[in-house]
Amino acid sequence: MKKLEGKRIALVGPRRSEEMSVLVQNLGGIPLIRPAQGTVFLDDSRVEEDIHRLIQGGFDWAIFTTGVGLETLYKIATKMGEEAAFLGALQRTSIAARGYKTVNMLKKLGLQPLVRDDDGSTAGLVRELESFSFEGKSVALQLHGDPAPKLVEFLKERGASFHELLPYHHVPPEGHVMEQLLSEMLGGEIDAVNFTSTPQARFLMEFARNKGVEQQVLDAFASNIVAVAVGKVTAAALREVGIERMVVPEEERMGSAIMKLAQYYTQENSQS
Repeated sequence: MKKLEGKRIALVGPRRSEEMSVLVQNLGGIPLIRPAQGTVFLDDSRVEEDIHRLIQGGFDWAIFTTGVGLETLYKIATKMGEEAAFLGALQRTSIAARGYKTVNMLKKLGLQPLVRDDDGSTAGLVRELESFSFEGKSVALQLHGDPAPKLVEFLKERGASFHELLPYHHVPPEGHVMEQLLSEMLGGEIDAVNFTSTPQARFLMEFARNKGVEQQVLDAFASNIVAVAVGKVTAAALREVGIERMVVPEEERMGSAIMKLAQYYTQENSQS
C-alpha cells in the first residue's frame, strides 16, 4: 500500500506545485493545488536605486532573508549591466543570511556570509548577530514580503541605521480559490494542507476570519486535517494563527515535508 493512499493533500504554496503534485501522486495521494498566496515583484526602478546605493558603498552590512530576494536583486543588477559592481560591493560588505536557500544563493554568487542563523529562523539570525557591534552602522535589509519586527527592533536597539530592500512582496490569493479551499476543508474533503511559507497561514486564517469560520477551521486542524509546515519558520507562523497540531520535517525541504507526512500516516496506520 502506498503511504498516502487516497489522502487528499491541499498544496497551498504556489512555487513548485506541479513537482509536489507528482510526489504526492507517486505516494498514492490526491494533490489539490490551492495557492494561498500571490507574489508580486516590485517596480525595478526603485530596486535599481537601492542597488546603486549598495554599489556606491552606502552600507556596512547587508542582511539577506531569502534566496529568491537575493537572486532578484542580482538579476536586476545584471539587467543594469552592474552585476560585477554589485558582487564587488557585497564582497566588501559584512553579510548576514537567514535560511539555507539564502546561503546557497550566496555560494552560487561566490559570496560567503559572515553570519548565518542557527536554526533557519529570524530569531536564530538575531541570536547570531548579537555578538557584533552595530552602533552607527548602516545596514541594507532585504525583507521577504513580510515584515521582520524582531530584526528591525534588534537593529534599532543596537543603534544601526537601516534601509529596507523589497524586491518583491506577497499579496492575497485569488478569492475563489480560497472559497474552494475553505469549502473543501470544512466539508471533510481534505486530509492535509501543505504550507511552504509564512504568508500562506496568515492569508488562510484572515480569509476564514472574514468569512466568520475561523474557529471551525482551527477545529478542523485540531482534529481531522493535518497541517504540514516546510520548516521551523513556517511552523512558527502556523502556531501564531492558532494551528498547533502539525508535521514538520527535520530537513527544511518541500519534498521532505511530503515524505514526513507520509511517515506520519504510516505510523498512524500501524497504531490503529
